[in-house]
Amino acid sequence: MAQAILQSIADGDKTAVQDCLKTYGGLVWSLARRMLRNSDDAEDAVQEIFVDIWKNAARFDPLQSSETSFVAMIARRRLIDRIRFSQRRISTDSLEDVLAEPVDRSDKMIQISLEAAEAAKALETLRPEQRQVLKLSIIQGMSHQEISDATGMPLGTVKTHARRGILQAREFLGLGDAESYTKEASV
Repeated sequence: MAQAILQSIADGDKTAVQDCLKTYGGLVWSLARRMLRNSDDAEDAVQEIFVDIWKNAARFDPLQSSETSFVAMIARRRLIDRIRFSQRRISTDSLEDVLAEPVDRSDKMIQISLEAAEAAKALETLRPEQRQVLKLSIIQGMSHQEISDATGMPLGTVKTHARRGILQAREFLGLGDAESYTKEASV
């Protein structure tokens, strides 16, 4: 049945749209949440993606890919377009807009840069495995399970490296000792 969903949508079957939402909703939602980070943007994107799937269902060719791959491709393309559009919108501030903003914008940027440099120093003090796990988690946005799958480390080892790395980084940054962090995390 799963292989016939897109063909049914292309044929105008109204129930196939519901089948598509049930079958691929989780996949599309997880891609949107991972790539966009903001749940409101993700919800909007998911709606746009399913409209695209509905419009392009007739283009699906089972000889070229599976339905899952086709849906994921449409989702990924739409999400990348959305990210590019939002980045373009941010970078098109006019000179007048930038000059009219309060001076503290540059102060905030300097503060963020300094904090980022300190965080990078803290990461460099960690063991290579801890650094790898935290970079994959923070920079790539990967879950513990995804890191485990990508690195071949057992899931428990990934979690341990992440926790110990965060504790050591907090100590390096002077954000409290490991004991206070453990108490905060368990509350």
